[in-house]
Amino acid sequence: MKFRRKLLIKVPLIVLIIVVVGWIVMSLWNWIIPTLVVGAHAIDYPRAIGLLVLCRILFGGFRGRGGCHRHGHWQHWQRMTEQERERLRNDSAPAPRGSEGTGL
Repeated sequence: MKFRRKLLIKVPLIVLIIVVVGWIVMSLWNWIIPTLVVGAHAIDYPRAIGLLVLCRILFGGFRGRGGCHRHGHWQHWQRMTEQERERLRNDSAPAPRGSEGTGL
């Protein structure tokens, strides 16, 4: 029963967020892009939603985790001993380049 109640609250909220973000993307695009890019046209609402989906596919956003994604890395760093930290620093140091990429 609790699950249904949470679902009935979350689904409309997610739909509302998608509607609002789509409208924001459409408004910003139509305000900025046609004036900056020669030949660019204004977009309608479905194309703004398509742009959001394309950005999700290309850049992997909208993960829903929020905040800093590297928080686990910081906790891991804090648990390491000083020797482990030093070894990690030395192992991750860039190697000398030498004659790489000179074409010889």
